[in-house]
Amino acid sequence: MRGLIVIVSVHIADIGVRAVRAVLRERPRPGETPGLRYAETTLTGAIAAGPPKVRPGRAALLASWDDDAALDRFLAEDPLPQRLAGGWHVRLRPLRFSGSWGPMPVEIGPGAAEDEEGEEDGPVAVLTLGQLRLRRALPFLRANSRAAGRAATDPAMAASVALARPPRFVGTFSLWQSASAMRRYAYGSAQPEHKEVVREHQAKPFHHEAGFLRCRPYGAQGTLDGQEPVAAAALAPRIP
Repeated sequence: MRGLIVIVSVHIADIGVRAVRAVLRERPRPGETPGLRYAETTLTGAIAAGPPKVRPGRAALLASWDDDAALDRFLAEDPLPQRLAGGWHVRLRPLRFSGSWGPMPVEIGPGAAEDEEGEEDGPVAVLTLGQLRLRRALPFLRANSRAAGRAATDPAMAASVALARPPRFVGTFSLWQSASAMRRYAYGSAQPEHKEVVREHQAKPFHHEAGFLRCRPYGAQGTLDGQEPVAAAALAPRIP
């Protein structure tokens, strides 16, 4: 069906405060960029306990595409990816989706079942997407601080970035050594912080709309904080 996406790309780069403002203005638009289904340009920060820790000179682009050819055209022809070319970008193949995110309907493409069976053999990426209820902003930040603080100390998380486009869009990107490591953080009885946030959201939602997307990373290029995160996650000793 036209409009459903089969791949996602995440682009992150340190480009300076003035250039970040330009990137926020240059958000690509479906209909103007061939094969693009959804795009968001965002500010970034650290996933950590406490108040939001913004990286003023770091920008991110989150986008969904019909296929790799559409993303290849964008990378070759559009000026925005040239602004971000000094950073890191990764292609993601959706494996599971929960919640809802109207701007980015997800199609689990051919081969996803096989990829999901092999998740334990390599890294998995997680995207969270939220359209914040402004009156719930403070409770969200308090609850998120607890879960983010726990995630930041998890040795199985290879990379993470908080995403925001005021006033409403909030999200996260995280890369884990394996699906079991990610599930241990999200659902393990020894680390209840994430489950507590989920229960609070279910009781009184923080967001108008929220989605959770698990993906298989592939095709990574460049570096983030001095390393290529997918390769680093694959080579790191597995956490028991």
